[in-house]
Amino acid sequence: MFKTEYIFARILFPFILGICIFYYFPAFTFIKWLTISLFTILLSILFLNFSYKKLNIYRHKGVVGLIIYLLFFNLGSLFCLLNNESLDQNYFAKTRCDYLKVWVNNEPQQNGNISRFKANVIAGYQKDKQISLSGQLLLHVKLDSLKPIRIKYGDEMMIAVTYNEIEPPYNPAEFDFKAWLGSQNIYHQAFMDQDHILITKNNVGNPMIKMALNIRERQIAKYRILIKSDEALAVASTLILGYRADLSKETLSAYSKTGTVHALSVSGAHVAIIYVVLDFMFFFLNKNRALKIVKLLLICTLIWGYALLTGLSPSVVRSAIMISILITAKVLSKKTNSYNILAFSAFCQLVYNPFLIRDVGFQLSYLAVFGLIYLQPKIYKLLYTEHYWIDKLWGFTSMSLAAQIVTFPLSIYYFHQFPLYFLFANLFITIPLILIMYLGIGVLIPSFGFLAPVFEWIINFTNAVLNWIANLPYASFSSIWINLPEFILLSLSLSLFIYALTKLNKQLLFSALFLFVCYQLLILCDDLKVFNQRKIIFFSLRKNYAAAFINGKEAVLVSDLNSKDKNYTFSVEPALSQLLVAKIHLIRLKKDTVLGRFVSNNNQIAFFQYKILLIDEDLNDKEINGNANFSSIWLSGNTKFNVAKIHPDIKYKTAIIDATNKDYQIQILKKEMENNAIDVHILKKNKAYLVQLSR
Repeated sequence: MFKTEYIFARILFPFILGICIFYYFPAFTFIKWLTISLFTILLSILFLNFSYKKLNIYRHKGVVGLIIYLLFFNLGSLFCLLNNESLDQNYFAKTRCDYLKVWVNNEPQQNGNISRFKANVIAGYQKDKQISLSGQLLLHVKLDSLKPIRIKYGDEMMIAVTYNEIEPPYNPAEFDFKAWLGSQNIYHQAFMDQDHILITKNNVGNPMIKMALNIRERQIAKYRILIKSDEALAVASTLILGYRADLSKETLSAYSKTGTVHALSVSGAHVAIIYVVLDFMFFFLNKNRALKIVKLLLICTLIWGYALLTGLSPSVVRSAIMISILITAKVLSKKTNSYNILAFSAFCQLVYNPFLIRDVGFQLSYLAVFGLIYLQPKIYKLLYTEHYWIDKLWGFTSMSLAAQIVTFPLSIYYFHQFPLYFLFANLFITIPLILIMYLGIGVLIPSFGFLAPVFEWIINFTNAVLNWIANLPYASFSSIWINLPEFILLSLSLSLFIYALTKLNKQLLFSALFLFVCYQLLILCDDLKVFNQRKIIFFSLRKNYAAAFINGKEAVLVSDLNSKDKNYTFSVEPALSQLLVAKIHLIRLKKDTVLGRFVSNNNQIAFFQYKILLIDEDLNDKEINGNANFSSIWLSGNTKFNVAKIHPDIKYKTAIIDATNKDYQIQILKKEMENNAIDVHILKKNKAYLVQLSR
């Protein structure tokens, strides 16, 4: 049942399954029952071990295998629940305190005068009583413009703060900030001024991380001196040192559209580049086993030295662990299995932090490495050439193809786009990336600072070429939205198709084609829904208003936002993109407009059979007379209008209150509506209001 060379590859699946299930269904009571179940399984395994010969257990390998699967499913479940800090009895949100003692556990990110960082909660204070607490908190600190304090990793501080639970996404297709922070064990956040902070100690955190961040800070300071171009500086800091610099939207878009955005995040590719060159440099140590071990120690030391240079960023540490395990296994073991080594690497990291399973970088990294192990050799064998350089070019091409093919379904599921020229772009960036990596590290050495102009020119040249590729016709297919069932069908069909081709199995090939047809049918159904869609979305915003009147692939967006506003990009655009809206007419609320079946005139909006009466500040202290039926009234502009002044002959079913109204006014209006038994929808810190219209 369990072959030695595949042991970790086999147990990884039930282990991950246990993590996934209890990540979404966390409860403290499950810990008790899973602990009892774990001891029961361990006792069963112990009994089977002692009775192996007596009861002829070897005849029931399937039962033994099932018990082992259950064991690792149980372990994954327990590790996941025990890692969930919100289930801890001392979790800070379970006890209200006047003050909290926290320490900064990551490098603060500053945007303007706002410093944002994660903080570990140590203790809380209720009057004069100190209580031991645990958990993490995301803090946003507004710094004083005249005397801003400097917050660093490892600072311990006292804070007077009212924290809140992370809010869920309120609009369709909006980025789920709550889920993203939840995967990092953060469930609450707080906003405060620096006056509410008192730094009591320094260097409370991990001294290794503190040292790594200090080293990286010094290297970034060197880059600022050596590199003149702000954009080249941002790319160098991001690409080599893992420092989240402010890249321009144009550069970030160019890397994204060409499928080379992985080059901007220090990860497996960068560590692999360093390993390949180091492996070549120390080739003379391949003579015997003892020298190979020396080579292994040298390479691992230098790779972890690079990880230290990047401030021990999570993606680099993950890649360093993965490659260290891979090369150690190959050196110390005469017979190795790459799949088992890869699974062992993933298993070790998930034992340390089960929530990594929700990390997109973790998923893509391991999928890409799996593609390089399994698929790359098969693609490489499709073309044979005796020409050295053509062979090398084909080798790079096969690597890019393998990585892109296996990560394709996951990439479009998360990022909703596919770069058409990824092969050309990745082939182009290979040599510049290697040069940038080594020149970037080299210029940090005092005697090699003279190479900085060359280093900067290569970055600017690379950015220029990628911008050119990104601006080519049909550079990328965007707005590719697939749901979970479609993602599963696409992944299964692609996997079966590849496996069928390698095994030349017709049955598997037809199965893959059948799954792909099912996937295409779902896509076709989605397209038909888009073509026939007729709906209104009233978006939930902080201070603005936005409502999309959608008919097929065309929409009239009534909003005070513009297309370059961050609120538009974050809250409105994803929903329109997901619904495949190709044409958007952006208008203001008070502008009289006639666009097809959309009519806005005299404080009234009509869209097919749905009619809206707009009540804003222009109607303060006025009466509304007449005889009409409306689907909704829309209260906007912090109106002081008294609803009682609406004539009884004017009928409406629902009231929509947008975020342009002040909080106190929203509560007044809400109470008025509820007193009149009117269904009310508040478009602030609530779900967007969706109206489906019949055809």
